[in-house]
Amino acid sequence: MGLLDKMNGLSMSAGANGSSDSVKENDLPARDEFIQVKKDALSLIIYELNKNTQSELNEDHVRKVISDVLERENPSVSRPDRAKIGNELYNDIMGYGPIDSLLSDPDVTEIMVNGPNKIFYEKRGRIQRSELCFRDNDHVMNIIDRIVSGVGRHIDEASPMVDARLADGSRVNAVIPPISLVGPVITIRKFSQKPFSAQNLIEFHSVTQNMVSFLEACVKGKLNVVVSGGTGSGKTTLLNVLSSFIPENERIVTIEDAAELQLGQEHVITLESRPSNLEGRGQITIRDLVKNALRMRPDRIIVGEVRSGEALDMLQAMNTGHDGSLTTTHANSPRDALSRIETMVLMSGMELPLRAIREQIASAIDIVVQQSRMRDGTRKVLSISEVCGMEGDMIVLQEIFHYKTSGQVDSNGKFIGSFSSTGIHPLCMEKIRNNGVAVYDDWFQ
Repeated sequence: MGLLDKMNGLSMSAGANGSSDSVKENDLPARDEFIQVKKDALSLIIYELNKNTQSELNEDHVRKVISDVLERENPSVSRPDRAKIGNELYNDIMGYGPIDSLLSDPDVTEIMVNGPNKIFYEKRGRIQRSELCFRDNDHVMNIIDRIVSGVGRHIDEASPMVDARLADGSRVNAVIPPISLVGPVITIRKFSQKPFSAQNLIEFHSVTQNMVSFLEACVKGKLNVVVSGGTGSGKTTLLNVLSSFIPENERIVTIEDAAELQLGQEHVITLESRPSNLEGRGQITIRDLVKNALRMRPDRIIVGEVRSGEALDMLQAMNTGHDGSLTTTHANSPRDALSRIETMVLMSGMELPLRAIREQIASAIDIVVQQSRMRDGTRKVLSISEVCGMEGDMIVLQEIFHYKTSGQVDSNGKFIGSFSSTGIHPLCMEKIRNNGVAVYDDWFQ
């Protein structure tokens, strides 16, 4: 058995028992030898790469240097083992270490690194533990530094949390000690290279054709839409789909913490917030960007997520001629979404009466779409509700479509449920038709 085969067995044993501490003593020399080979080789490879700064640091050059060093320094290691070690070293130098294989798997949607020895991933709606692991905390920190420095962010003990993105648009959150007690933590939300379409959501049984048709009419008819849901419920995916309905001839400004939206239209301006630098200066918030977007002659404003005082500026934009704006928020129901927006407006520092805030919300927001990740791993649009105005001091909501589950599961472990219309014809139909978009009564039968 080769060195790496021993290491693979070690990883499987560690994964099965839930901890690398459970490895048998007689396996430890192989593990230590493996780590030492990689450490020694890595130092020499970095030295060789730095020695000739004129050479282009491309894949072929780096792989040749790795191969030469391993062959020269470790002739006793078998060729297959050297090849596998070489791939891991290449991933450490040019990629993202052991999680590279998960990043390249199109079926993996989320990667969670809980310290060096515990890597979890979500695949087809199920969370599983990987047999992969990092060498140590420093190894994880090197990967975090590589990710955040690539987008001009920084992370250290003084600023131990950061949001960033990978080159493919995947969203990254990193937390390091002293905030994290388990070592450096990385959470990566992957996005498909090809954005999901409305047809994909129908095929996934996340929504029905009538619901999609209505939402498409809402977007084309310039209604203001809020997508609400919990973490990982599919809000950004749905927002992407809704954005795809915006006509090509309209100027779109997107505003996000970390750019995730993948719009296919030509006339799109993407703005991204920026944290403060090491001196505590230079911060640009979502709120700053929303205010600036109003000066950029947008036809549509799309805010990836409202979570603070920018909610007030977003409402004002919706109420001052920027119809058809889209955003998301974290909430468990359409009613909760409106309550959260209320709270966020209060966070803006403006001392507004509660009734005035609710009137702003009622006049600005037309549709609330509730998205949820079910316990079986599937994602569903649970509700599409219309904001109908005010009754006294309360905002009136009426549900147009909803999803109900029977509480039972099928042979595949999926919940049995169905989508249906409430039979209510939304009041916004008139506004949609006034904007030249067709709406059909049979959608709501």
